[in-house]
Amino acid sequence: MIRAIGFVTYKEWAAFRTHMLASLLVGPVLFLVQVFIWQAMFVGKETINGLTFQQMLTYFGVVTLIHYITFDFADWNLQMLVRSGKFVTFALRPLPHWLFALAQKIGHRSLALGVEVLPVMLLFIFLFGVDLMPASPGWAAISILLSFLMNFFINYCVGLTAFWLVRAEGIRRVFLLLKDISAGVFLPLSFFPEVLQKILFFLPFQFITYLPTRVYIGDYELAGVSLTMAEAVGLQAAAVAVTAGLALWLYHLAMKRFTGVGV
Repeated sequence: MIRAIGFVTYKEWAAFRTHMLASLLVGPVLFLVQVFIWQAMFVGKETINGLTFQQMLTYFGVVTLIHYITFDFADWNLQMLVRSGKFVTFALRPLPHWLFALAQKIGHRSLALGVEVLPVMLLFIFLFGVDLMPASPGWAAISILLSFLMNFFINYCVGLTAFWLVRAEGIRRVFLLLKDISAGVFLPLSFFPEVLQKILFFLPFQFITYLPTRVYIGDYELAGVSLTMAEAVGLQAAAVAVTAGLALWLYHLAMKRFTGVGV
């Protein structure tokens, strides 16, 4: 059933793939901005916070690729279904909506591998000269897969707030901004003050972007904690399991509230 839903979603988005092609401009343009910023920052310096200019470009190149692979809109989609009343059709189905949404994401991102990820990767390699060869391909693949799941479950938890709030769009926008900052999208988390690093280490957001990026590069360090690739991926897997458990618990509470409204 999951495979069928994923395949249908793949075909649906393939019919409107020009929407995805438009997003090809976003990643490279943002990366080019990072190139200009860090070129200015590295004038007269060999390293900044232990990273060379080339390593910094690699970091943001990998961040961009992970963003394309793990992109998720489960929060927006769920809130739209609840607000419009269309969620009732999913509540009556034997398959829980969270699993349906996950299958949709698998199909959607499978299409993105060829339409978005591969072209951007080739662009970074041949135009910008970024080294995108993972230090440990196996650990990098597992970590990106876990990042894919972590982003989904966190966003789904945000979407579930629609069952308690009339309009959760404002909360969603603020949360997504804080999530990107705390995940290391705009700046490596190791650049933050030590006190903030210790807080960010225990938040789930680093497991979406920062940790898989550092695993891809082959060196993980945050808040004075250095981990091997196996230890980092193991920690990420534990965090994903906890977040998934939280999402399922909130989903159970939401279903009780949703059915209670109709009584």
